[in-house]
Amino acid sequence: MRIISKKAGVLAATLATVLVFSSCAGVPAAGEHSENTSTTEIESTDSGSSDKGVAARSSESVDSAVDFEHELDEYEPHKDHYNFYFTYKTVHPWWDAVALGMEEAQRQFLDKGITITYEYMAPEGASAEDQTERLLAAAQKDYDVIGVDVADEEVISPVLDELIDEGTKVMTFSSSDASEDCKRIAYVGNTHNYQDGVDLTEALCKKLDYKGKVAILVGSVGAPCHEDRARGAKDTIAQYADMEIVAVEYDMDSVDLAYDLTLKILEDNPDLDGIVCCNMSNPVGAARAITEKESDAVIVGMDHDEEALKYLHDGVIYCLGVQDCYSIGYDTIQVAVKIADGNVPGALFPEKTDEITTVIYQEDAALMLELLYGDIL
Repeated sequence: MRIISKKAGVLAATLATVLVFSSCAGVPAAGEHSENTSTTEIESTDSGSSDKGVAARSSESVDSAVDFEHELDEYEPHKDHYNFYFTYKTVHPWWDAVALGMEEAQRQFLDKGITITYEYMAPEGASAEDQTERLLAAAQKDYDVIGVDVADEEVISPVLDELIDEGTKVMTFSSSDASEDCKRIAYVGNTHNYQDGVDLTEALCKKLDYKGKVAILVGSVGAPCHEDRARGAKDTIAQYADMEIVAVEYDMDSVDLAYDLTLKILEDNPDLDGIVCCNMSNPVGAARAITEKESDAVIVGMDHDEEALKYLHDGVIYCLGVQDCYSIGYDTIQVAVKIADGNVPGALFPEKTDEITTVIYQEDAALMLELLYGDIL
């Protein structure tokens, strides 16, 4: 039986309905999915890595931002039933979208006569201590594989090493991998969070003509994805002599805290020119505060929150980096089955399965809202 937090149900049901709507409406399928996909698709930047995919801002790039078309590969599982345990940073709509991809893989395995059951659990607030307790408890049960979206790299990586040493099969998934020297078997998700931070911040810098005061809202303390994006933002801003970071704050992936922090930043810096937002919650909180104070500060941020997309449409947010959560979930289940059968990274799956991020702009917002939420603007 799959177990999921009550908060997950509403968005999951909404997105599931939209997937059916999109299919019936003839939304073009994304290109064939690969376990080694492009890391980022954006308008253009001078600072991207050489192997980074680049797409023009268009309906085509929006359609390809989330790949809803997946088929299981030719691998033949060794068993007819698998039981997994997945835990992630915090209850949040972002992981509801990951869950949809998991459900599709689960359905396709069932069509082949293979039952996949899993628990999918997280705390109400990000906590490395809570995650440690969940992992240690799960290790005492009979799960084929334990998967974790790492809440704090320094705290959780040694826990994963301990579980591996005890014979537990452990993988990481979502947006946060463990430390480079961790013994976890494989990772499925965003491998380019630093570059996402660079790309978003470069877009902001260009918009501001490479001068101005900027604040950074990071997210959860120690969360690899949030910290890496913030590091990319800092390194990018450091390249420009006329740009200054006036505040770096941790909102703990809370819309309300991001709102409060932005109000305080604006109070201290009424001439603020921009904000870099490093998770899915803080663009919303920042946009609420910017709107309330009628500030001209430019916001760039992450992901597909419905309210954030509406702020994007209205021009309050300048651009958003949308991750392909659906593919993350789908590929996580496929890789977990192979790990459960005793396979290791190599020909069957890579050590790191890379999923894309697509940077979208105001002209893309209406189509993305329709694609994900059925909103017709």
